[in-house]
Amino acid sequence: MRSIHDPRYQDLIKKLIELRESKNVTQVELARRLNKPQSYVSKVEILERRLDVIELNDWLKVLDKEITIFINQFNF
Repeated sequence: MRSIHDPRYQDLIKKLIELRESKNVTQVELARRLNKPQSYVSKVEILERRLDVIELNDWLKVLDKEITIFINQFNF
C-alpha cells in the first residue's frame, strides 16, 4: 500500500484541511506563508504529494497549532 493511500494519512490530511479552513486561511494564503506555490498545498490536500514531519510542523506553525496537540487527536 502506498503511504498516501493509508487511511491514517488520509485522516491526517483531512484534519489539516479542516484546521486550515477553521482559521479562514485559503490555499493561496497558506502557500504564501510557507513560501511555496499554491500547487504545493493543493497537491498535499488532494493526496498527490506526501508531507514529511518537518513540513507538517511548518504547516502547523503557520496555522498556529502545536504539533503535539495536533498529533494527539489520532490513534496511530
